[in-house]
Amino acid sequence: MAKTKPGKKDLDSYTIKGTNKIVKVGDCVLMRPSDSEKLPYVARVEKIEADHRNNVKVRVRWYYRPEESIGGRRQFHGAKELFLSDHYDVQSAHTIEGKCVVHSFKSYTKLANVGAEDYFCRFEYKAATGGFTPDRVAVYCKCEMPYNPDDLMVQCERCKDWVDRFHPTCMGMTIEQAKKLEHFLCSDCSSEDDAKRSVNAYTVSPITETKVESKRRKR
Repeated sequence: MAKTKPGKKDLDSYTIKGTNKIVKVGDCVLMRPSDSEKLPYVARVEKIEADHRNNVKVRVRWYYRPEESIGGRRQFHGAKELFLSDHYDVQSAHTIEGKCVVHSFKSYTKLANVGAEDYFCRFEYKAATGGFTPDRVAVYCKCEMPYNPDDLMVQCERCKDWVDRFHPTCMGMTIEQAKKLEHFLCSDCSSEDDAKRSVNAYTVSPITETKVESKRRKR
């Protein structure tokens, strides 16, 4: 842990002004931007400290939204997706306006209900270079796009393996039709004769990989 400068002291927690919500190191928070028309920034609190006048500041690690990266928002990015950046900063604790939860990608996909405070992260982002970790992700469906948890996809009912996922629109179906499907078989579970008899059986395209691009964000 970094040493506290003279005249400053580390704090275990901070109570958000005007609320009873308590922020601790490791918590994710929403921070008020200078432009009131912008969405709040999302950050992870790394340190909380107060000076001799009891002014509280927080050291944070910023999360970036896809549209704030070099590549911008792409089709596979979820509405609540964030990138954990290597961009650190020190801000007044008074700019914290609320708390939120940044889930892992896997945990987010298992949420029964996604609340306003729920986000997810599957990439780390280098603000200076625009690089991502990991820099490759698996792709699915005929369109060969990475998985977007906001999009409905159909699953093979026999093998129950999410390796083979399809967007209804890529299969020539509407979302409503996909929700009414009684059967869907992947190529491994369906014989050639089955495919001829069932309009709900499709050929699966192999999984490939795609690189993710980015752009630098300025604060």
